[in-house]
Amino acid sequence: MDNELLARIATALERLAPPPAPPPSLEGADAFVWHPGRNELTPVPKVSRVDIVLLQGVARQKEIILENTLRFARGLPANNAMLWGARGMGKSSLVKAAHAEANRLHPNSLALIEIHREDIRTLPDLLGHLRGQERRALVFCDDLSFEKEDADYKALKSVLDGGIEGRPANVLFYATSNRRHLMSRDMIENERSTAIHSGEAVEEKVSLSDRFGLWVGFHNCDQDTFFAMIDGYAGAMDLPISQEDLHAAAVEWSVTRGGRSGRVAWQFIQEMAGRLGVKG
Repeated sequence: MDNELLARIATALERLAPPPAPPPSLEGADAFVWHPGRNELTPVPKVSRVDIVLLQGVARQKEIILENTLRFARGLPANNAMLWGARGMGKSSLVKAAHAEANRLHPNSLALIEIHREDIRTLPDLLGHLRGQERRALVFCDDLSFEKEDADYKALKSVLDGGIEGRPANVLFYATSNRRHLMSRDMIENERSTAIHSGEAVEEKVSLSDRFGLWVGFHNCDQDTFFAMIDGYAGAMDLPISQEDLHAAAVEWSVTRGGRSGRVAWQFIQEMAGRLGVKG
């Protein structure tokens, strides 16, 4: 078979082969979900969120995260952040609200990209797509934690450390977790008891949280803070009920739910709005 025929066959095969997929784009939406299997950023037409002014009982946390996010949206240096602590106290709500506020003040400046916990190992791939793009991106992983035999933390560690390439200047990483050190205490103790060099084995995983520039803690709220949350939501929805009756119903609701939190407050307000015939 001569060279000319081989060249013609190669050309024909190239025409039959599908063109390579274009890299994921950050245009067309303010929020996306990363799907590594399809190598795709899926646009989110409407983010499920609450307005930042409605987040009560987390004033200091709100100040820290909002300031950091706004700095990043303006093109200034900012820190990766881990929001940790009590369930239902507004960690993920604050991330989404801060992103919305950044785009309100600096339109189209910041894309929010959600990466699922099980896809953390593909985080370097996602950053490779984002590197060099003009738009800034806030990559967000909700409810992040690692189990004993889970090696995915190494992908996150390399991103937070920067690796040989360094974290892209247009990317910031936020995570929420119920665990301060991203792994449970019994897992930490188990690592200490079974490892040959227990200190080194534990340190590698525990120190992962140290690689976040910002640690922001969220704690269980007292009754006054719970009432402030209730009042804020009720005022925003203009619920036709007295504060006395609202608080009495809120106490009963929190007892049936076994505690107080921002999530419980929002669920209660949804219940009351339904009872009172008020559309959300």
